[in-house]
Amino acid sequence: MFKNVFGSGFLVRTSHVILTWVITLILFLHDTELRKQEETGQLVQPVLFVLLVLLSVLLYFAVSLMDPGFILSDDTDLQFMLGVTEEQQDMIPPATKSLRQRRCGHCLLQQPMRSKHCQTCQHCVRRYDHHCPWIENCVGERNHRWFVLYLAFQLLVLLWGLRIAWTGFTYVPIWHQWLRTNGVLTAVTMLLALLSLIVLLLLGSHLYLVSLNTTTWEFMSRHRISYLKHCGADENPFDRGTFQNLWGFFCVWGTVVWEQVYFKEGSDQV
Repeated sequence: MFKNVFGSGFLVRTSHVILTWVITLILFLHDTELRKQEETGQLVQPVLFVLLVLLSVLLYFAVSLMDPGFILSDDTDLQFMLGVTEEQQDMIPPATKSLRQRRCGHCLLQQPMRSKHCQTCQHCVRRYDHHCPWIENCVGERNHRWFVLYLAFQLLVLLWGLRIAWTGFTYVPIWHQWLRTNGVLTAVTMLLALLSLIVLLLLGSHLYLVSLNTTTWEFMSRHRISYLKHCGADENPFDRGTFQNLWGFFCVWGTVVWEQVYFKEGSDQV
């Protein structure tokens, strides 16, 4: 389930953890409300903030080390045959009928629908979304929901940290003295603001795509994907409605036979 901690992403993960705890330490060392509450014995907010930071770090490691859905054998093709009848196979247009037999040109394994080979990870990934350099791992069928959950907690930590940093500025009438007094906190505030914007955009885009039951790869490259090329610009064979899409993404566990969903959608339209 988990990859080697000391793999190629060791430097990225170490940098993330160090940056996270350095910023947290700065928020405690400066004259912020967090430090004032700690000094006066009001430990509820400081403890909650540290626990939230710790949870975000644990989620980061879970997502970055988790198997995103690597295809390691051709057993998935057997699952496809069990999930789809011959009549449903006959309903698929000829242009996409050969998709079931497609083999990856790199790892030579049969690719289930919605999977893609990642050049960085050197594996085909089920329901491939994208390869994220931030976590140094692919985002796929097994870890996508955890990736979205991690983004939500990370955004909460960043916004809370931004608010805490804002309370730590000290008023000094002379500009260069103000900068000397608040320089580090200013840099931290700007970094938190930038990261908050990035994570907010990432979270918003992923929730939007999840609500449509599409992936980043499918959204960006649908004109090159064999099972989507023949669809209209606004047509998505995997879309089951916003509520069902969100429910299936967050609450339904296990491997989905996407060929079955695809063929059922095609038969409903016929």
